[in-house]
Amino acid sequence: MNIYTQCCGILLLLVIIIFYGSQKRLHLNTGTMFFGTLLVGLFSIVLDALSIVAICNMDRLPEILVKLVCKTYLVSLVALAFCAVLYICTDIYTKRIQYRKAVYCNGIIGVLALVLIYSLPISIHFEGNSLDVYTYGPSVLTAYAAAVTYFIINMLLLVRKKAVIRKSRRMAMMSWMLLWLGAAVIQFLNNQILLVGFGSALGIMVLYMKLENPEANLDRQTGLFNQTALTRYMRQLSNKENHFALVSMVFEHSFYKNISQESETAAEMEMINFILEVPGTMAFKTAGDEIMLLYETKDDAEVALKILRKRFERGWGKDESVFQRPFWIYLPDSTVIREVKDISHLIKHVRQNSKELIDNGFLQIDEALAQEMYKTQEMERKIFNAIERNWITVYYQPIYSTKEKRFTSAEALVRITDEEGNVVPPYDFVWVAEKNGMMLRLGEIIFEKVCQFVQKENPSQYGIEYIEVNLSVIQCAYEMFADNYISIMEKYGIDPHFINLEITETAALGAKKVVLSNMQKLIDYGVSFSLDDFGTGQSNLNYIVDMPVEIVKFDRTMINSYFENGKAKYVMDAAMHMIHGMQLEIVAEGIETKEQFEIMKSLGISYIQGYYFSKPIPDQAFLKYIAEYKEEAE
Repeated sequence: MNIYTQCCGILLLLVIIIFYGSQKRLHLNTGTMFFGTLLVGLFSIVLDALSIVAICNMDRLPEILVKLVCKTYLVSLVALAFCAVLYICTDIYTKRIQYRKAVYCNGIIGVLALVLIYSLPISIHFEGNSLDVYTYGPSVLTAYAAAVTYFIINMLLLVRKKAVIRKSRRMAMMSWMLLWLGAAVIQFLNNQILLVGFGSALGIMVLYMKLENPEANLDRQTGLFNQTALTRYMRQLSNKENHFALVSMVFEHSFYKNISQESETAAEMEMINFILEVPGTMAFKTAGDEIMLLYETKDDAEVALKILRKRFERGWGKDESVFQRPFWIYLPDSTVIREVKDISHLIKHVRQNSKELIDNGFLQIDEALAQEMYKTQEMERKIFNAIERNWITVYYQPIYSTKEKRFTSAEALVRITDEEGNVVPPYDFVWVAEKNGMMLRLGEIIFEKVCQFVQKENPSQYGIEYIEVNLSVIQCAYEMFADNYISIMEKYGIDPHFINLEITETAALGAKKVVLSNMQKLIDYGVSFSLDDFGTGQSNLNYIVDMPVEIVKFDRTMINSYFENGKAKYVMDAAMHMIHGMQLEIVAEGIETKEQFEIMKSLGISYIQGYYFSKPIPDQAFLKYIAEYKEEAE
């Protein structure tokens, strides 16, 4: 009998079922629908083979039974096509109402086809040759018409809804449909070649290999589900409007007591097995140092947290000689986030910015933390837009020389504007730019604008001897920083002595070797340096000794303390004495009143900067202010 291709298809689907059933799976809607499609496909190919057997034995079987088997096979083909539509709809329509509507609408076609297939006559071609067996007639044409209708619906969905389907999924689904269609066309044109069942089996195999292989959702090292699986499962829960809770275990430190690699691995597996045994826990390995635990209720999460935290107080392994001390980040209610994809951003934000987590080892995420993360994301968007659309401007704040009694320099300060044209102050965005890596590009843009200003306006004609430009921690630690800035100065023909770069103590702490190398290269080129924000953070005179700077800038906080705190006066007096002893100049920032100005001048402070003279202003306003002040002085 001509059932070789059917037997191959049956064997292929049985192998897929065995592999699929034996693997650890995440209970996703698409996976459930795939398994249903797999079973319907197997049922259809079995019926295909049975119909051939029945036809070849027509002389021994009732005609009505043979036709019933043949028609049932046709119905299974329509059912398989219907399953294909539902599988695609599961990926597209994530809301229950939308999905149910799709099921009902497409189900009507299937029910109508079922009624017509069983009602209409079917003819059987069999001339005693087992290789010349097929059916035809109105019932068969109805089955083909229904299958083609479903095929057209599938292709329309894949094309019109491509924005919500990943390219890899769309291509796999199209491959499935085209394999099936190709087999159907060949069989329709030559009824003796029965390829439809085998074609559908090949298509299902493509789906399994490309989309539904459970191993794609697993972390190979631990056997836990991976980040992709977590995102898909959270999205499914969110689409069902199910609230969930999440626990992030961050493993930054491990402690061992002279154990072997084998013992370490055994201890890690013991830990993972324990986590999986905690009731209600679904575990996901999302990064090298992180395991995410998902719970469908807040109560389950809090019970599990108590169990886990208590167990992690002890060691793991045969002698409890492997100690893990994870940081615990607990999100009790998923409704504080807007979209599932924000979860990873929220955890990352908490890890980077929450000192409480470092101090206590446990942090519970509330709505305030989530809103803080969204504000940071919004600021990142503003910075990105400012860079892309050139919404970056440089303001200048004049610096007064007490010796020459005139303005001899200025500090360049960045400003960005948003879509509404509002100016965003630097304290709102600089720290964000430093954390997300945009500061390198932003810093170069600022420096280039300063060089353009110097080239075009020649501020030296107003008595300005140099412009101070701030550097971030990120810039100073970048190995190509000095080369890039030298290249920009050469591009605009800027005398390097006209540039003074302000470096902070935190930059010196971060990557001292790289920082000093960059500084020396720029100093050799002719650029000078200032030590900015002296008097804050980890400030001490060792930085002045170590760093090749010519100017030290006293932070506004330090200046204010001098006027408000008697003890602070002695500290600042001592610092000034030593700095002057090293032949360095001092700039006092944040001077706002005439009294403060006179006192700083009497102390021998070389330069004064602050609102007493001017706030930071745009370049043309700055030039106008300097020119007018010069005229009045003369």
